[in-house]
Amino acid sequence: MSVIRSVFSILLYTINTLIWFLPIFICGLLKLIPIKPMQKFLSWVAKQCATIWVSVNSFNQRLFTPTKINVTGLEETKLQDWYLVIANHQSWVDILVLQRIFNRKIPFLNFFLKKELIYVPILGVCWWALDFPFMTRTSKAQLKKNPKLRGKDIETTRKACEKFKEMPVSIVNFVEGTRFTTQKHARQNSPFPHLLKPKAGGIAFVMQAMGEQISKVVNVTIHYPDGIPTFMDFAGGKVKQINVHVDIRPVSEELIGDYTGDSEFRVGFQSELNRLWEEKEQTIQQLEQNHK
Repeated sequence: MSVIRSVFSILLYTINTLIWFLPIFICGLLKLIPIKPMQKFLSWVAKQCATIWVSVNSFNQRLFTPTKINVTGLEETKLQDWYLVIANHQSWVDILVLQRIFNRKIPFLNFFLKKELIYVPILGVCWWALDFPFMTRTSKAQLKKNPKLRGKDIETTRKACEKFKEMPVSIVNFVEGTRFTTQKHARQNSPFPHLLKPKAGGIAFVMQAMGEQISKVVNVTIHYPDGIPTFMDFAGGKVKQINVHVDIRPVSEELIGDYTGDSEFRVGFQSELNRLWEEKEQTIQQLEQNHK
C-alpha cells in the first residue's frame, strides 16, 4: 500500500510541478527586462501561480498521505504584512509542512537556499523565477585563501531584501543552516538536545536590511514524534503524525541594529537567538511529553 501511495503521490507532484513550471519560468525571463512596474506585476503573477502549485500539493498530501498535522499557536495573520519565519530543520518534509500550514494565511514563503540547489531540475529554475535568494557558504579556509569572498552573503541578502520590500513576503530562514543529524549534533557539541546551534548571520542581515518593515517574527517548531522522515516516507504515507507549534511575536528591539558594524549589538543578537532556541528546545520536549 505504501508503494502504491508513493507512486500516485509522486506522479501528482510531478504533473503539478510541470504544469506550473512554464508560467513561472516565463515570468522569471520577462522580469529580466528592466521595467520596474512590469517586474513587480510579473513577480505577483509568479507568486500567484506558485500559491496554486502549493495548494494542489497540499491537496495531494490529503488525498494520498494520511498524515495528521497538529498545529498550535497559529494566530490571526494577514496577507498584506511582512513576516520573518524561522524554524528548526530536519528534513525536506519541513518545507512541505511549512507551505501547507501557511499557504494563503501569510504571503508566499521565500526560502534562503544553498547556491547548489539552483541546479535541481525544474525546481531550481522555479525558485530562481520566484526570487528565492541563493546563498554561497564560505568556509573559514576559503576566506583565508581568498579574503575577497568576505561579505558575499551580506551582499546577496541585501539584494534579495531590496526585492522583498516591493510587496508583502514571508522570508523563511532555517537558522541552524543545515538539516539536523546526530552526527552534526555531536560534531557541534550543541547544548540543545534536539537542535543544532542557531546561526545569527542570515536573519541578522535580513533584520538589518528590513527590520523596520518586518511586521512579525514567526517562530516555528516542527516535531516528528515517530522519528525524522524522508520525503519518500512522507509520500508513502508512513508519517502518521506531525506536530507544529507556531509562536508569532512582534519584532523586538534586540533584533534590529547594525550586525556588521556594532560588536555589542552582534553579541546581544546572538544571545537573543540562543534564548529563542532554548524556548524551542523546551517546546520540543513538551511535544514529546504530550505524545507519550
